[in-house]
Amino acid sequence: MSIEYLGLSEINGPLIVLEGVQDAAFDEIVELTVDGKEKKLGRVIEVYEDKAVIQVFEGSDNMSLKNTHTRFTGHPMEIGLSPDILGRIFDGAGRPIDDLGPVNAEEKRNINGQPLNPVAREYPRNYIHTGISAIDGLTTLIRGQKLPIFSGNGLPHDQLAAQLVRQASLGADSNEQFAVVFAAMGAKHDVADYFKRTFEESGVSDHVVMFLNLANDPVVERLITPKVALTAAEYLAFEKNMHILVILTDMTSFAEALREVSSSKGEIPSRKGFPGYLYSEFATIYERAGIIHGSEGSVTQIPILTMPNDDITHPIPDLTGYITEGQIVLDRSLHGQSIYPPISILPSLSRLMKDGIGEGFTRKDHQDLANQLFSCYAKVGEARALASVIGEDELSDIDKKYLEFGKAFEQQYLKQTETENRSIETTLDIGWQLLSMLPKAELDRVDTKILDEYYPDDSSQK
Repeated sequence: MSIEYLGLSEINGPLIVLEGVQDAAFDEIVELTVDGKEKKLGRVIEVYEDKAVIQVFEGSDNMSLKNTHTRFTGHPMEIGLSPDILGRIFDGAGRPIDDLGPVNAEEKRNINGQPLNPVAREYPRNYIHTGISAIDGLTTLIRGQKLPIFSGNGLPHDQLAAQLVRQASLGADSNEQFAVVFAAMGAKHDVADYFKRTFEESGVSDHVVMFLNLANDPVVERLITPKVALTAAEYLAFEKNMHILVILTDMTSFAEALREVSSSKGEIPSRKGFPGYLYSEFATIYERAGIIHGSEGSVTQIPILTMPNDDITHPIPDLTGYITEGQIVLDRSLHGQSIYPPISILPSLSRLMKDGIGEGFTRKDHQDLANQLFSCYAKVGEARALASVIGEDELSDIDKKYLEFGKAFEQQYLKQTETENRSIETTLDIGWQLLSMLPKAELDRVDTKILDEYYPDDSSQK
């Protein structure tokens, strides 16, 4: 029999304190009734002797020390799951907001997930097609990987996220099941409407599960949104044998919500005012990507975060980089040149790329081509720096060729429209056409046999 407590001991922002509590457990869900009619949910975040500190998801508005009844449910937060969640839209706490009624759940799951035995993990293999050359060709996304996008305020990460949802697939020749779990944290209303409208108009809504925590929604709800989304992803991947791509935007909103709640609790801040456990909070989210031995499904993550002041050393991108397997960096100068997507190639990388490309996955020339494009584009930066000092006219002939290559690379390889979905063959062929602007002698990162087979001859360039 559950005990109901009348009144509160303390209210501090979204946190309330209850004294005289028996057998409360960390992460336990609490039902709160305000004035006998308004229902709210909370979560126990701290227990000390007979005191319990509770986060109220909907905030503590209208609550007073005397008008609140509290009931402990005896279980952590759970969400109902079934294959019917595909095509549905939920709020940040997993409640339907698409006017289609409740989900007919076949099971309920703890949103905190189960600890994953590292021995049970399988090494990520094979790639996920995005249709974006800068990603597919140079920072390839591998199934089971976690590959974040580092953006900045005003950069088109929302458009890129929507394009990834529309275009992501397992490739044209795959018959495996694929779906996307999309979670937005602290999204403005116009951005949330843009996502919903884009997915509906492009016809991909039926294989997308959306979780939307809006900017005016409770801050505390923002902390559970990625966990709710990943619980849905794990269910579809490991119970229904689907390959799931999880897109989380914006992890900066999650981190700032964590800082706000930590401040309300009176905790000692660490770097930039964030709590010292920011790293472990990120890790509990990011490490829920992967492939489990014996399961046909996989969970792949693309967390998107906006770097405050474009500072890649800020704690949010810094800690994310420690945990994840690479990063895709958006560049403000490329965006200023109207290049979309403005992906800065040189600081971007995918650490698992080498294991999911090449013969049997994409094409046997993929790795050599990517290495050579990286090398040549690095030399473009050197040539541009030299030109800024001595002038372009004074450059050597080969440096001028690199400048031409750099312009063509940005305009033909990096730049594409928001609706352009390039095949992997098209992406690789564009790369070879660009390399043909340079003498063969400059292409020292490509195996001779591959170079002879794929380097365009003069007749193909006319």
